[in-house]
This record gives sequence, C-alpha cells and structure tokens, in this order.
Amino acid sequence: MGLPYLRADGNKITSENIIDFMKHLDLFENIPLATKPRIIKASPKSDMAIIWFDIWNTQNGSKAKLLINHSFNLG
Repeated sequence: MGLPYLRADGNKITSENIIDFMKHLDLFENIPLATKPRIIKASPKSDMAIIWFDIWNTQNGSKAKLLINHSFNLG
C-alpha cells in the first residue's frame, strides 16, 4: 500500500495506525495478520510511505486472493 508518511497532526504513521484502519475495512474482516505492518518512506524526499504486511493464509491462498487487485483509501 502507498500511503501518506505523515498523519494530519504531523507525526509519522505507525503500525498501530494501520492496524486500526484495517479493522474498519470489510476487506480485512477475515484476514489475520502474521506480524505488525512495516512502514518505510518511499524515498528520502517523498511524502508517501510504503506499507507491507504478512498474513496468515491457507494452503490454497484463499485469504490472499481476497486482497489481490483490491484498493482502498486512507484519510
């Protein structure tokens, strides 16, 4: 996911911010996270962050298939 690196209050986004956001989306309703989301700045001069996360999945990948090619907005 590509998201703003700073929140509206000027602080960096945190894993907890992302988890709280994900809890409110139907898309992530049955998607268990394996670890906290990881956040990095897209580039030194960018105002965007790249966020990635690992999920617990089934052998046939049914949980991942629910997320592939879906998008959502934050903010």
